[in-house]
Amino acid sequence: MWSKDKIFSRSAIGAVAAEWRAQGRRVVFTNGCFDLLHLGHVDYLEKARHLGDAMIVGLNTDASVSRLKPGRPLQDEDGRARILAALMFVDAVVLFDEPTPLELITQVRPDILVKGDDYAISGIVGHEFVLNNGGQVLTVPLVAGYSTTRIVERIREQL
Repeated sequence: MWSKDKIFSRSAIGAVAAEWRAQGRRVVFTNGCFDLLHLGHVDYLEKARHLGDAMIVGLNTDASVSRLKPGRPLQDEDGRARILAALMFVDAVVLFDEPTPLELITQVRPDILVKGDDYAISGIVGHEFVLNNGGQVLTVPLVAGYSTTRIVERIREQL
């Protein structure tokens, strides 16, 4: 499968998730900017995927990243989506432009909602929706010392 085939539109992703659930697969959902993919991201995504049978990654659009992190993204949304989709443990990527992924979460209806352990369950957007619909909300441990911000700072120090 080509990585492009794993990038879905907002209008299609709900049906994709429903089809996976009909096949008995537990759908995992996570989201982020994933601006410069690094070990912390790969470890996190791999751990998240192993919590279920298929994983959908909600990816912030360029405009959304810019609103959250002025001066970013460093890579455009098409490039970030293709890089994520190329990972064997990512089953689908879908862009979202809203301030939070709540609307996307209600479309996907994940069985498992995942974020890094730097979040409290109560602080994870969509936790109430997922829990109220019989799903789980989980956190996975992050690899210490890895962040896009830290990598950007180190690059700037080298210039």
